[in-house]
Amino acid sequence: MATKTASPAKASKSKSKKSQKPGTKERKTSAKAKKPAKSGKKPAVNAEKSAPKPKKTNWESRAVLRLIEAGAASECPACGEPIKFRARHRDMQVICNIYEKSVWKRVEQYHEECYKNLKEPYGKAIKVPKPTKGSRKPASK
Repeated sequence: MATKTASPAKASKSKSKKSQKPGTKERKTSAKAKKPAKSGKKPAVNAEKSAPKPKKTNWESRAVLRLIEAGAASECPACGEPIKFRARHRDMQVICNIYEKSVWKRVEQYHEECYKNLKEPYGKAIKVPKPTKGSRKPASK
């Protein structure tokens, strides 16, 4: 059987690619030189623009009605009196998250009566139920 050997012309072409100096261009020998296959699909022009953008959340100030907890020390901005925990009284406080131009600024705490006297400036206070023993996860060791 005869074995095929590479012709000297083909061997010199393969060597010329490897030994080509940087910055020099190689000549094209044929019109069918390695073109990428067409898949029939058009490439995405701007993938970022075609993806749906998440809706920007418009944060608004809100108020929540909760029991005053032991150890909490804050001052009511309406009357200037401290909001105190009293063991035998089940007093409530209104906690407000204040947003300005959809950016959180501060938290204000009011006595329940003071907030109602101000005509609920941050909306009606939503009553939050007391957390139960089962709702908290046990501390990991």
